[in-house]
Amino acid sequence: MVEQVQTAIFGAGVMGETLLSGLVRAGRRVDHLLVAEKRPERATELEERYGVAVVSNVEAAQKANTLALVVKPQDMAALLDEIAPELRPGQLVVSLAAGITTAWIESRVPAGVAVVRVMPNTPALVDEGMAAISPGSNCDDAHLVEVEELMDSVGKVLRIPERQQDAVTAISGSGPAYIFFVVESMIEAGVHLGLPRATATELVIQTVVGSGKMLRETGTHPAVLREQVTSPAGTTAAALRELEIHKVRAAFLAAMEAARDRSRELAEGS
Repeated sequence: MVEQVQTAIFGAGVMGETLLSGLVRAGRRVDHLLVAEKRPERATELEERYGVAVVSNVEAAQKANTLALVVKPQDMAALLDEIAPELRPGQLVVSLAAGITTAWIESRVPAGVAVVRVMPNTPALVDEGMAAISPGSNCDDAHLVEVEELMDSVGKVLRIPERQQDAVTAISGSGPAYIFFVVESMIEAGVHLGLPRATATELVIQTVVGSGKMLRETGTHPAVLREQVTSPAGTTAAALRELEIHKVRAAFLAAMEAARDRSRELAEGS
């Protein structure tokens, strides 16, 4: 009898490897991990880097208790078609694909297989991820704890009702891109104002990092922190007035509504 492997990661892209490396750093035994990856050169790379066994999708489904599906939404149907015949009651399927509902996955796997939906984000690459998890109809607390342990290895985790997942996708899932867009814009503005690009880049990045740390460590509402920087009739007040004139706050709301709506479309399309 082959000893069952605790966790298998299906998909060795950026997020798949991020989860793998996070679990290894968190102390998960490599011989309790599997990676399912079809590309031979990528399989060799992961085997050499982490010492983990890289196997076929079918073998991973047969051996693992927990299956983390880290694939693109458009690839999920084909993957489930391939592995569903190998699944059995008591296994846990964890989906990290945007817009894919637990009900959709449950309709394609055997009865008794637990499903949890996860919305991660890319700061998981530096162990500062924000993941929201939602249980399917066959989940119990032990399943959620297992998923929390998986995602804790690369950041923070929140439990939410699945009906909120589209909003989470719009905020934390897509959120890093908004921050990077703002940073990019501030750097370009710095260059326009006469600063060398390297200087503008360092100024902006450290400002963002420091501001985020203030938010997390002080627990102070962002409006209060903003007011502390804004002297009456000062430079910051002048800048904020321009942002309000250009309706930046409304633009963020519209952008997040668009992301939420696209997440819903992905779910309906699946």
